[in-house]
Amino acid sequence: MSLALVNVPATARRGESFEIKTLVSHRMETGFRPGSTGALVPRDIIQRFTCTYGGAVVFDLALSPAVAANPLIAFMVRAIDSGPIVLRWTGDNGFSLERTVSITVEA
Repeated sequence: MSLALVNVPATARRGESFEIKTLVSHRMETGFRPGSTGALVPRDIIQRFTCTYGGAVVFDLALSPAVAANPLIAFMVRAIDSGPIVLRWTGDNGFSLERTVSITVEA
């Protein structure tokens, strides 16, 4: 089971930059580590993270097997309009997780 923690301010002033932080719980396997039988443990990583704000992609990140388990991602976005912020993680073995939060932009 995967869990995503998302930290986005409830409000921001128009034109102001605000930080989005997210931590996703995911058991990452690089595909390079031998298991108890000596065979390689199959790769199981988050491959991509995207964030849309008001329908536009504002952050897009490709991940590799070198990423840590439970990756913390933080980035800045400029407040334009009130609306949804959608965070999406996709990965190996059909992994997909999506969280939606809203922000209210004040004049």
